[in-house]
Parts: sequence; C-alpha cells; structure tokens
Amino acid sequence: MLISLGGLPGVGKSSIAAGLARQIRAVHLRIDSIEQAIRDSAVVSPSRELDDAGYRAAYAVAEDNLKLGHTVIADCVNPIPLTRMAWREVAQRAGVDAIEVEIICSDRAEHRRRVETRPATVRGLTLPTWQQVVDRDYMAWEGERVVIDTAHCSVEQAVTLIRQAIGA
Repeated sequence: MLISLGGLPGVGKSSIAAGLARQIRAVHLRIDSIEQAIRDSAVVSPSRELDDAGYRAAYAVAEDNLKLGHTVIADCVNPIPLTRMAWREVAQRAGVDAIEVEIICSDRAEHRRRVETRPATVRGLTLPTWQQVVDRDYMAWEGERVVIDTAHCSVEQAVTLIRQAIGA
C-alpha cells in the first residue's frame, strides 16, 4: 500500500509519518531528506531551485519498494493536484492500493508557533519561515482523502486514525 501524506510545513507530517512507519514497519520516504541530499550532491547549484527532482526520485524509489511488497509512506507537502495524481499513478503502476492523507493545523497561532520553534531534523536543511509557509503555493485538495487536524490531536492519535483508515 502507498500512504501519501501531504500538508504545509510545520503541521506534523514527518512526526506522523515516522510514527506510522515504526508501527507498521513501512518505508518512510521524506522529500525533505531526498531534496537535501540532492542539494548536498552538488548536482544542483545552491542558487538553483530543485523543481521536481526530489519528487521524481521519491516516485521511483516508492514504486520499486511497492513492487517488492513493502508499504510506503510518502512524506511531502504534496502542494498541487499534479503531485497528488503522480502518487496515485505510482500506486497504480505498482498494482497496490493508495490512500491520501492531508495533515492540517487549523489553529493558525499554533501552526505558526510550530514553524518558528521546530528544530531542523535533516542535516543541512534550512527550514521555511512562517512567511514562506503562508506564501507557499498550496492548492486545495479535491477528492477522497483522510483529513487529520493536528490542532486537535497528538501524533499518536493521528497515527491511530491513519491505521484505522487503512485497516491496520
């Protein structure tokens, strides 16, 4: 199964993805880690944007692991319909079920606090500022998905909700 998590930076995606991966023994693909590794490789100059390089690498690694029978958790902002569709296509090519999970934090003050106080857990990664999060191009989701509001639940509760949704 492919579990695709999306949401703005600072809503708790990576904490939830890591907790879920530990519990169900899934592969955790974190776009932040992949993109930082690409930056560190010097393939892309520091002044140049990565565009879709991190996502494309993650799609390939996810598909390989899904074909091996592993559950994969994709941990990314997943900001536009194109990226969301691409994850569904990965699952389709691998012949597995997919579930989309949008992580939100409806409490704007709490979301801001998290963005401004969270530590960087990927070596070398520069975290976005609150203004960058607010200004980010993030399009509304359409279609079936699980929505988890981390303003009202803990990481453990979010993991439980996802496990219930996937029947694990």
